[in-house]
Amino acid sequence: MPGSQRTETTEPISETAAEAHVHGVCFKTGPPRLLGVELEWFVHDLEDPARPVDEGRHTAAVEALRNLSLGSLLTLEPGGQLELSSLPASSISQCVESLTADLDAVRQRLREHGLGLAGHGIDPWHSPRRLLDLPRYAAMERYYDRDWPIGRVMMSSSASVQVCLDAGTEEPGPFGQQRRWLLAHLLGAVLVAAFANSPLQDGRLTGWKSTRQAVWASMDPGRNLAPAADRDPRAAWAAYAMEAPVLCIRDDTGPWAVPEALSFREWIRTGAPRPPTTADLDYHLTTLFPPVRPHGHLELRMMDAQPGPDGWTVPLAVTAALFDDANASETAYRAVKPLAETAGTSPAPCNPLWRGAARHGLDDPELRATAVTCFTAAQEALPRLGASTAVQAAVADFTERYVLCGRCPADDVLDHLSWKGPLV
Repeated sequence: MPGSQRTETTEPISETAAEAHVHGVCFKTGPPRLLGVELEWFVHDLEDPARPVDEGRHTAAVEALRNLSLGSLLTLEPGGQLELSSLPASSISQCVESLTADLDAVRQRLREHGLGLAGHGIDPWHSPRRLLDLPRYAAMERYYDRDWPIGRVMMSSSASVQVCLDAGTEEPGPFGQQRRWLLAHLLGAVLVAAFANSPLQDGRLTGWKSTRQAVWASMDPGRNLAPAADRDPRAAWAAYAMEAPVLCIRDDTGPWAVPEALSFREWIRTGAPRPPTTADLDYHLTTLFPPVRPHGHLELRMMDAQPGPDGWTVPLAVTAALFDDANASETAYRAVKPLAETAGTSPAPCNPLWRGAARHGLDDPELRATAVTCFTAAQEALPRLGASTAVQAAVADFTERYVLCGRCPADDVLDHLSWKGPLV
């Protein structure tokens, strides 16, 4: 959740201009060409992952990483989670190759400090601890502490694989932006279930296969739920953004204000404590965290971080294939449409479909059958998309090991606890 620098003018924005701005910047349409991925990781002690990494050691390691020449953007989450965001790539293989090279360099540098990277949706060992003392995160913590103290877990103890895809075309069909928007919100539950990887929190079982998704569903509905599904995506998102509560008001001279129950629309109308600008609106958009966030492209935010050095390649490849290959996209759309009945009228991730995915993973028969269809379609599409043999093999192995058996990575953790005791 990186912040942004304040370079705006001080000219206030009107309500009409704000709605038009959201319309214009959040759905940039055209034939799908580019994709990207954002990977969040927990930094842990190589000898004993359950031993907390003290702040000084963490800071020294991160400073060493700053000297690396990386193609990806390296940032930190509030709890010290490391995030690598790829540049937009023209193919799955290009995205995987460039990010793999960066990860190899990062891991090598961290090893010199006795540290490693771990992929879990929720930190399985430690309670939330905020390391970044930045105005954004101080304000965010104050905001969530009012009514959703579980927000500290989201900020400092969660990690994900976020896949970024082009929004789609204006025309109907498998690449149409309205179709892709709907597909993302139904397929999203299948992706939650298939890649669930967070059954532990602070050393204890939670009863959820994806505790991370359960956490996100338990917070501020004004910024964490999906917008209304019965409207055009642009209109729905613009209304959502305007009515969403303002998390903070930036201030160059002191602590950032954290208003209470102030929507962005109301901020424009009242102009207090100062009139908002276009840059304030852009910043406001970065504080909204629905499962699918339009950023010009579509940012799919629902998948847990994955185990292993290259486990992240599977959600990237499967998601890209199901959106950017016409045949696979059509198959996926037909497969997920019946899930709308299970979802009902409540928005994701708080409807029965998404909650069932987070709690049960692919134990759910309906999600399992849909996942089998979608993963099979993705496997067939990967050669057409020019995916490398290594990526194809990784997806095939995941499909056989998990999807066809109704399992997800969380089940490996649960099996380990049953057979061998605490996760180390």
